[in-house]
Amino acid sequence: MAEYLASIFGTEKRQVSHVIIIKVNCSFYFKIGACRHGDRCSRLHNKPTFSQTIALLNIYRNPQNSAQSADGLNCAVSDVEMQEHYDEFFEEVFTEMEEKYGEVEEMNVCDNLGDHLVGNVYVKFRKEEDAEKAVMDLNNRWFNAQAVHAELSPVTDFREACCRQYEMGECTRGGFCNFMHLKPISRELRRELYGRRRKRYAQWCSSFYCSGRGSGRARARNGNFMNGECRR
Repeated sequence: MAEYLASIFGTEKRQVSHVIIIKVNCSFYFKIGACRHGDRCSRLHNKPTFSQTIALLNIYRNPQNSAQSADGLNCAVSDVEMQEHYDEFFEEVFTEMEEKYGEVEEMNVCDNLGDHLVGNVYVKFRKEEDAEKAVMDLNNRWFNAQAVHAELSPVTDFREACCRQYEMGECTRGGFCNFMHLKPISRELRRELYGRRRKRYAQWCSSFYCSGRGSGRARARNGNFMNGECRR
């Protein structure tokens, strides 16, 4: 799949007056779905017309980056509070995507500080049509008093998009690295979210053979998603 998309988004060829002009596409945008140069980039940013992956731009707000008191001093946020806040955010978005649009294969959140990556959430659906449906609907919704900006993303392999040095704790660029610094969720939440497929199958079997039995547990969510026209 990645090779097929690469053949589409890799280069643009045009023939003008018997001279073939080759415009090279931005490798950063193709791999990561974002580029620090934005619209000023000298290379092409070809946005896909179909993809399993969508990007929710700048939607996650890290409290460690924004916690300040009224007098401008930084307020300390403990690691435990930070993880709890992040897990709640991740679960709410993940659950909303699956319940409203379709099965999610993978979801990742960037912990970078650069404007083009900060707070970006990437959701890879099992079906392309679910991703398309999500983009169309999400651009008319709000999250945490912020208009949602969703788009199809060319990212298909997050192993190519993420920073390997960051994973080993050796990235010297810090939060302004141009590769994804993916923020991990707790092990407990990962087991809960990605284990739901097995739970759903078990519940389906239970309801099929023993109608009315079976129960599930769902963590309370904040309900930050809201419908309504987004004014940009």
